[in-house]
This record gives sequence, C-alpha cells and structure tokens, in this order.
Amino acid sequence: MPFADHPVRRVAAADGVRPGPRWPHTIPAVRQLLTDGLDLNPGVTFLVGENGAGKSTLVEAIAVAYGMSSEGGSTGARLTTRASESPLADELVLTRGVGARKSGFFLRAETMHGFYTYLEQNPGSSPEPVFHEMSHGESFLSLIQSRFDRRGFYCLDEPESALSFSSSLAVVGVLNQLAESGSQVVCATHSPVIAALPGATILEVGEWGLRRTTWDELQLVENWRAYLQAPERYLRHVL
Repeated sequence: MPFADHPVRRVAAADGVRPGPRWPHTIPAVRQLLTDGLDLNPGVTFLVGENGAGKSTLVEAIAVAYGMSSEGGSTGARLTTRASESPLADELVLTRGVGARKSGFFLRAETMHGFYTYLEQNPGSSPEPVFHEMSHGESFLSLIQSRFDRRGFYCLDEPESALSFSSSLAVVGVLNQLAESGSQVVCATHSPVIAALPGATILEVGEWGLRRTTWDELQLVENWRAYLQAPERYLRHVL
C-alpha cells in the first residue's frame, strides 16, 4: 500500500524492540505483532477472540500510539485518572497514510463513565448531550452517533457491552458510514452482530496469535449458533 491515504497503514515494533518474556509480550497476538508487524486495511477491522486473548491490549496500544488517551476520547482529550495501560504503545511505531486526517476517537467501554464527567468539566463550543442522565446503553449510542461524525481513525474496545440487539445494529450502521466516508476503524468485539458488518476485515485472536478469517468461520459465531439452537447442552455444565 505505497500510496494509501487511510490514517494507519501499518503497526510494527519500534526500532530496537524485540519480544521478551514479560507481559504483554507473552500474549501470542502481541508477540506476533512485534515480530511480523500488522498491515491495517482501509475501512473496518475487527479483532475477535476470547477474554485474555489480547484484543483490548492491542486496540488500546494502537489508540495511544496514535495520540489518544488510554482512557478514551478524541486526539485532543487528556482524560487521566489512574494509569492502567500496558507499556506496549511506547514500543510501537505507526506508518501513517499519505495526507491522511489526524483526527481520531477511542471509545473504551470500561472508562466511559469517567469520560462523561470529563466532558461536563471541559465543555466545548457546541452543546453536548448530558450523558450521565441517560441509560448506559443510550449514552453509548448517543456518544457514537454524535462523535463519530468526521473522517479519521476510530478505535473501539468492546462497544457492545452496553448495547441491546437493536442498538448494536445501529452501531453497525455508523461503522458502515465511517468506512464509506473514508474513515478507518479498529474494533475489539465479542458481538457477532457487530462483527457481521459486510466488507470488514476480521482478525481472530487466540493462542495462535492473529489470523484473518471470515464471519462464518469465527469460533464466536459457531458457539452462538450452537447455544441458540440448544442452550441446554451448555447449561447442564454450569447449573
């Protein structure tokens, strides 16, 4: 992609960085990224895998390396409460697209309550919805619909955590609009609804590292299909 103009063409280890025996290098997906690098396609890329596979660690590191706060917000936000991010962002270098926009936004589900307070304490020139006065799901969807409105680079960490089925479908629509407008999205998700976006790149994350796959071939989709077909086969092991 020598003349690609999307925000991030490639993510790789910075000069002199080699995988070591320390966390998060011990996560297979992180080790693969540091060893081989990762080319990011235009449009939407989903990272899908089990808890602990490294999805959120990768999305957070890419967002921070791009210039966003580890606790969420735009490239101009400086929300900081308690540092909990991994050191991975400092070990990465991003190859930017030629002439690409520098604006971006990091939506991190677990820190959104603090981000809403940050917005109230640092109001912009345009009126903002009062997110704290909405339900958890309503505030998430309102934030996505109001903030994901310009061409740029968007990182999302498990946005479905607050969303109903219908709201998840609405997010799919927003992500599609972003891709069509020339924006780039990297999203960690457990949602088969969100990951079903047509045309998206899907990377399955696990003990093998990172591998490109299709929605139909995802273990996540296979598990949900089997559970919905016969939930008793699963529930008998936990009840």
